[in-house]
Amino acid sequence: MSFAFLFQGIGTLFYQAPAVAIARVVLIVLGILLVYLGKKGTLEPLIMIPMGFGMSAVNAGVLFLDSAKAGAETARMGTLFMDPLVTDVEELVNIIQIDFLQPIFTFTFSNGLVACLVFMGVGVITDVGNVLRFPFTSMLIAMCAELGTIVTYPIARAMDFTAGEAAAAAVVGTADGPMVLFTSLILAKPLFVPITIIAYLYLSLCYGGYPFLIRLLIPKELRGIVVKSTKKIDIGSKEKIIFDVVACTLLCLLFPMAAPLFVSFFLGNAIKESGVVKYVQLLEDVFLYAATFFLGLLLGVLCEASTLLNPLILKLLILGMLALALAGVGGIIGGYLVYLINGKKFNPTIGIAGVSCVPTTAKVAQKAVYAINKRVIILQYALGACVCGVITSAILTGLYVSAVPML
Repeated sequence: MSFAFLFQGIGTLFYQAPAVAIARVVLIVLGILLVYLGKKGTLEPLIMIPMGFGMSAVNAGVLFLDSAKAGAETARMGTLFMDPLVTDVEELVNIIQIDFLQPIFTFTFSNGLVACLVFMGVGVITDVGNVLRFPFTSMLIAMCAELGTIVTYPIARAMDFTAGEAAAAAVVGTADGPMVLFTSLILAKPLFVPITIIAYLYLSLCYGGYPFLIRLLIPKELRGIVVKSTKKIDIGSKEKIIFDVVACTLLCLLFPMAAPLFVSFFLGNAIKESGVVKYVQLLEDVFLYAATFFLGLLLGVLCEASTLLNPLILKLLILGMLALALAGVGGIIGGYLVYLINGKKFNPTIGIAGVSCVPTTAKVAQKAVYAINKRVIILQYALGACVCGVITSAILTGLYVSAVPML
């Protein structure tokens, strides 16, 4: 019995192309690093810890799928996790019985269900009251924060991506992982794995990257501005549910391709406001955390070295970084516009919250101003912009998904 057959995770390294073997080692180390940074709080632990485990395990657990040829140059290698690109029905049925994550991937991930479950959970922890209190401010900032989603599309087309691939890459600028997953599955299925992985990796970097962008573009004295609300508006559950129903119906009428996302988000929020405690617990404690956990784990497992050696990956890395950077810049521009419209009595830092990474960007904005002036509380404005960012992102996703196939 050969060493390669006995310790196949190590043995397969010597029978793969050098680039693949090196990439496996790098991804194993990167997976361990993501777990560490998630535990430390540098990156989002809900996604990064399961993603890091999946990434390191899938690249370590490569084996010879044909034991008769183990250690031979012609041996077929793979894992017992899942095959994301299988299309033949008979082959899929066989794989479901062998690969332990294949049923979860096939029945929740590849059809976009996991994105809808996450959106439902996000809806149940979201307060739309701040949108109703500050509708003009919130929507203006959110629309400006879509700069990355809009500008990245023509840039991606200029880099020789197809219309569908360009749209999927541009949606990374929404900073909304489920939205990216949903769009890429519809418009760029061959590239949905790398696009989604890049999106979630970059979203976690919002924690660390956007504070630098704020300090770069907003002077210290402006970051310390105290925002005074002119009047107190009480928004009750009745008004919020009316908003949920009307907004959901209207958006589904206008953008039916994105209707699953709209109904998931607004239904989750309506359940929260209705006070049905059992449903709220189901969506928040079960759906949201279970979907987020398996989303992170599956994304890690999708990070096989052979998949990420696609030559388009470098271009997607550049586009993803550009999309999120432009989104942040656009949001800050929106913050400056409101600052000028309000007679310089508005804190432009709130603009970064227009990037719809709920509630991360709102917390980033609050933390940035608190570091300058501990009397400044902008969270209600920031959350309003953040929730509007979810809505504008879903609208743009609907536009891309509807219009791109007709190009």
